[in-house]
Amino acid sequence: MVDGIINVYKEKGYTSHDVVAKLRGIFRQKRIGHTGTLDPDAEGVLPVCLGKATKACGMVTEKDKVYQAVLLLGKITDTQDITGTVLSECQVLCSQAQVEKAIASFVGGYAQVPPMYSALKVNGKKLCDLARAGIEVERKPREVVIYSIQIEEVFLPKVQMQVHCSKGTYIRALCHDIGEKLGCGGCMESLVRLRAAGFELKDSFRLGEIEARVRAAREANPQGELTRESLEGLVNGTDVIFRHYPKASVKPEFAKLLHNGNRLRPEWMEAWGRAYESSPLRVYDERQIFAGIYQWDGERMDIRPIKIFA
Repeated sequence: MVDGIINVYKEKGYTSHDVVAKLRGIFRQKRIGHTGTLDPDAEGVLPVCLGKATKACGMVTEKDKVYQAVLLLGKITDTQDITGTVLSECQVLCSQAQVEKAIASFVGGYAQVPPMYSALKVNGKKLCDLARAGIEVERKPREVVIYSIQIEEVFLPKVQMQVHCSKGTYIRALCHDIGEKLGCGGCMESLVRLRAAGFELKDSFRLGEIEARVRAAREANPQGELTRESLEGLVNGTDVIFRHYPKASVKPEFAKLLHNGNRLRPEWMEAWGRAYESSPLRVYDERQIFAGIYQWDGERMDIRPIKIFA
């Protein structure tokens, strides 16, 4: 079984679940999961976890993301993007300066109402399923953060922009809200995810490339087991998404305790400093094999496991 994370370029026409299903066939293993849904017509970075790395799926979705989007003003649809049924159209009379001012006003925290066409659940039912059945329910606004919006090009009624945002942000809803503020309505015409969990678009692999690399690795060693090492450069170690945490290692005699997920004592570590007490830690054994994420426990004066991957 291959363990690690692949930076997949999700192409248009695929759902995130389609990507996972395709990869299960390519790698011939079931334990695969994606780290955040992209709409079928959206494209771009989709980190996918394989094997033991699937334990990190929930931790990856907590990260901020960067998108490139095209906002189309003057049109409102039921899905808040160009694929939906048009509910109303309006002539765009606002100036470029007014558009730029409206967009800039969304930088910071704001309460965003999730779209009806989304995978969020209300009373155990997905909003998108209710929407397809013609049922609209009240959605509670959720606090999201827009860290920055860089306007790349204005060609009214369209605006191309790059959005850096927190988890849980719907760019479709942002486009809708900008159009509403301008009084002419708006929807999202296109969306590309440029960055997620530290993975960049320029380093991503399309499904066809992944399939070719895996096939070549199997042909090169038909009797051997497919491993992350045999797919060098394709599959990242799980620890890559935690690179912002300090790194710590245990002494050789305590490696078994580490891999079994036990709490650790500071004196069992190769080195220990007070800086380690203020942040989660990436912990490795004496061979520098990543074992898991640990956190200092000030009450018990030891290091407790948060998530074990070994």
